[in-house]
Amino acid sequence: MTIRHVVAWKLAAEDAETRAEHAAEVARRIQALVGVVPSIRSLSIGPNMAYADVNGDVALVADFDDLAGLEAYQVHPAHQEVVGYVRSVVASRISVDFEV
Repeated sequence: MTIRHVVAWKLAAEDAETRAEHAAEVARRIQALVGVVPSIRSLSIGPNMAYADVNGDVALVADFDDLAGLEAYQVHPAHQEVVGYVRSVVASRISVDFEV
């Protein structure tokens, strides 16, 4: 069974330029986890490109072999370092984990 981890963030910055900078940095930092966190099987992340008034600002889709792989990702020190930055620029987060 593969676990798909989907996350969307709304960023805290009120001006579009700062929000875009933060979105790009969130995406860059999370993308850099590929090859560092062994349990990541695939990862796609990017800033929103349409309907900014109603959409989130950044979204992530990542696949793991199983729930244990997702949990290993969650607690991996490199991921935890990224989480610190993300929390510093995010207003809200929503996620869903499901089998594919």
